[in-house]
Amino acid sequence: MSFTSPTPAAPGSARPASVVNAEIRALWSCTDGALSTADEARYQELLVEWAEAVRAALVKAA
Repeated sequence: MSFTSPTPAAPGSARPASVVNAEIRALWSCTDGALSTADEARYQELLVEWAEAVRAALVKAA
């Protein structure tokens, strides 16, 4: 099963880490512990987005 983002981020905008994390969890919940090639690519994109969101939150908090 391929998972697509219900709310893609617009260029230059940042979604909160919690939203991205929820999407990561939803992606994994739709699998049997193995991601398809397309899902793996999406997962990698989400990880990068999540890391950027965490960094942005840390900078904002500082």
